[in-house]
Amino acid sequence: MVEASIDLNADLGEGFGRWRLTDDERLLSVVTSANIACGFHAGDAVTMRRVCESAARRGVRVGAHVGYRDLAGFGRRSMDVPPEELAADVAYQIGALEVFARAAGSRVSYVKPHGALYNRVVHDERQAAAVVEGVLLAGGALPVLGLPGSVLHEWAEKGGLPTVSEAFADRAYTAAGTLVERGLDGAVVSDPATVVERSLSIARSGLVTSHCGRPVDVGARSLCLHGDTPGAVELARRVRDRLEESGVRVAAFV
Repeated sequence: MVEASIDLNADLGEGFGRWRLTDDERLLSVVTSANIACGFHAGDAVTMRRVCESAARRGVRVGAHVGYRDLAGFGRRSMDVPPEELAADVAYQIGALEVFARAAGSRVSYVKPHGALYNRVVHDERQAAAVVEGVLLAGGALPVLGLPGSVLHEWAEKGGLPTVSEAFADRAYTAAGTLVERGLDGAVVSDPATVVERSLSIARSGLVTSHCGRPVDVGARSLCLHGDTPGAVELARRVRDRLEESGVRVAAFV
C-alpha cells in the first residue's frame, strides 16, 4: 500500500510596513512550504527577509508568491497587464525573494501566483505564458504551484518546468474543478470540522466535494492553508494533527 503524503503550504509575509496580516511565526511551525509575498500584492523588504530567515531556521521551503502590482487591492483585482510587462514583473519578484532566501541559507524552491493572477492563469493563455516566461527569465527550472488542469500548468510543461497540483480545503469547488468565485455565497468553507475532513479526503483520495455535491478529483500534492482568516493557526494545526493521526505523511513536495 502506497503511503499517503501531502505538502502543506500557506501564504505568508502578507504585511506592509507596520501592518501585518498573517501570524507568520506560528504558521511556520505547522506548514512545510511558505508562499512568501514578494512586495507587489503585499510584503516589503524587511518582511521578506524576516520570513525567509524564520522559514530557513525551521526547514520550511520558500516559495515566491508572485502577483499583480496591486497593494491597494491585495492582488485580488484582475488586471490586463501586457505579457512582456507581466513576465518582467514575475522575474523581478522571484529575484527579490531569492536575495533574502539565499542570505538566510535557503533558496526559492518554487513559484505560486497569487489571487487574481492565480485565477486568471487557470484559463488565460497569454497571462499563463507570461508567468512561465517570467519564471524562466529568473533562472532555474522552478516548480510551478497551481490548480490542476490549468493552462498555467500546460505552459509550464511546454517550458520544461515541473508542475505541482494544489488544492484548497476551505474553498468551494465547481463541478469542473475550478474555484467558486470569492464574491459568491458559499465560496469559502468556514466550518473548521468540515475543513479538516476535506483536508483528509484530499490527502488520501485526491477528492473533494463540489458545491453541487459531486466529487471532484483534484489530485493534489500540496494543500493550501489560508493564513488570513480568523483562527487560521489553530485550524492549520488541527488539519496537520488530523492528517498525521490518520497516517498521512506531511512533507514538502520538493
